[in-house]
Amino acid sequence: MEELFNFLRKEYHITEKISLSLMDLIILTIVLIIATIVMRIILKLLSRNLPYDDKRKFKVVFGYARWLVYVIILLITFHSLGIPVTGVFAASAALLIGIGLALQTLFQDIISGVFILIDQSVHVGDIIEIEGKVGRVEEIKLRTTRAVTIDNKILIIPNHLYLENSLYNWTQNGTTTRENVKVGVAYGSDVQLVKKLLLQAANAQPEVLEKPEPTVLFTDFGDSSLNFSVAFTINDSFNARFPQSGIRFEIDRLFREHNITIPFPQRDIHIIEKNLPQKE
Repeated sequence: MEELFNFLRKEYHITEKISLSLMDLIILTIVLIIATIVMRIILKLLSRNLPYDDKRKFKVVFGYARWLVYVIILLITFHSLGIPVTGVFAASAALLIGIGLALQTLFQDIISGVFILIDQSVHVGDIIEIEGKVGRVEEIKLRTTRAVTIDNKILIIPNHLYLENSLYNWTQNGTTTRENVKVGVAYGSDVQLVKKLLLQAANAQPEVLEKPEPTVLFTDFGDSSLNFSVAFTINDSFNARFPQSGIRFEIDRLFREHNITIPFPQRDIHIIEKNLPQKE
């Protein structure tokens, strides 16, 4: 047994400063095998709840991390064997810094894409709003998210914007959303009649759900009007502007029939005349 250990520990000089033994190679192989097993376990734990498509994307990203771990292990091993790795790093430091700065945004997008896959904050089919733009998510990639706007335009969202901005997910709690239409009426109008007509206008739209029922809020006493808001529930918030438009048309028709005025802002101008001294 001692002869075997001596044989394994026998060093073979590759160069004057570098020498290797079979024991070094065995230790390196064992470390790589253990690292591979540990990373496979971590991968299964992190991706077990992901959908199939997202799981494939996450495996690609995790593959980059795996190779990074392998490189670190090799560098540590080379350093323990006396191979000078510090000189290589010093010579390439400026190049690595330049590449890192150039790829900073790219790495942010990829990392953000990984976070999206892990926490499942956005799914394909969700309606999201970010930076005032609204779209239905069609595809989530590692660097970007592809969405279609209400006007059927393609919206490409860099994933790092999810970390820098507030994201509104309209449909994470379900497909039904609560929408509203606001309107003002002239002072002196019959507010109970206004409430009745607003509910009638909302219930006249086929897209408006019966449950929960539409409601009317008396929101404020404005400068020139009494302000109301009619709230209603629909199944397709992505196309909410169409039932909203239909309700506005119906409100205008009903108000005309019942002589209810929608006022416009008015201002009273008072002109003050001053007695100026007359010239001689």
